[in-house]
Amino acid sequence: MRKLILAASALALMSGAALATEVDGVVAKFNPAVRVITLTNGESFTIPRDVAIPPQLAPGKRVAIDQHDNGAKIESVMVGSAS
Repeated sequence: MRKLILAASALALMSGAALATEVDGVVAKFNPAVRVITLTNGESFTIPRDVAIPPQLAPGKRVAIDQHDNGAKIESVMVGSAS
């Protein structure tokens, strides 16, 4: 029984990781009033209030946006160096 529970737990963890995606890009626009980041490729992301936005986020900066559940939930925003 223990082995079955461990196997089910491992499967649940692996499938959760499979649902996570990361979008990398360069910021074209950032509207802090509505928390929308638009990348140079045209994709836009509305960042939930419970997710921190790095203070150095600005147009021209490279960002990584972590999403879960096929993009339904944004988990984090990280800023890299300028492009």
